[in-house]
Amino acid sequence: MAPQAGHNAAPHGSPAAPLPQPPSWQPQPRTQTTGAAPRRAQVLTTKVGLQIPAGMAYDEWERAGHQLVGVLDSSCWWLGDWLKYGKDHYTDRYQRGIRAAGLSYQTLRNYAWVSRRFDLARRRPALSFQHHAELASLPAREQDLWLDRAEQRQWTTKQLRAALRATRQGGQPARTPAEPSRRLEVPGSRVQWWHKAAQQQGVDFEQWVMAALDSAAASALEEPADREEQKESVSA
Repeated sequence: MAPQAGHNAAPHGSPAAPLPQPPSWQPQPRTQTTGAAPRRAQVLTTKVGLQIPAGMAYDEWERAGHQLVGVLDSSCWWLGDWLKYGKDHYTDRYQRGIRAAGLSYQTLRNYAWVSRRFDLARRRPALSFQHHAELASLPAREQDLWLDRAEQRQWTTKQLRAALRATRQGGQPARTPAEPSRRLEVPGSRVQWWHKAAQQQGVDFEQWVMAALDSAAASALEEPADREEQKESVSA
């Protein structure tokens, strides 16, 4: 499941922490009283929820929502980079670190796969992690082209996906009778199970399926190298 905004908050029973703020955001006072320093109401995060002050103004409540979404989106990159670093530097121990952190390895693999596909300098702060995930399987040149379009036209993830689908359908040759379409028969109970997993991670179902399949393919292709690494670590 995607990490929650309160992921790094103090444990239950500990003092609440202020809502994490992006570096570019500077708090502005809501009210000014004579002889008192500027002060604004703060949304505090705990491990089990938010503490929202009574009488909070709408613009502050809306700003808090933007911050929460930003933290959630950024955490996907953070965790992806964290796993990528661990796998690159602690080949014999990084899975132990994942277990110690209590995180889902499969979810982290999805994050790490997208992180590997986009160097830090190529990531667009104006676009979400999911925008990048939609394009992760494309060559770098095409990724940049679509990122430019999505950023300039302010596309949502669904709009980007629709544009990609339209381009793929328009660029594909028409099928002939000799090329029948193939369908994968999947039990309905399994599809419902997948839908539940996608909802739990807060990811669109189609994007979740694509990411899961891409991650499984990457895992299968990496397995021989992983086995060699394990052999080397054992022999050492």
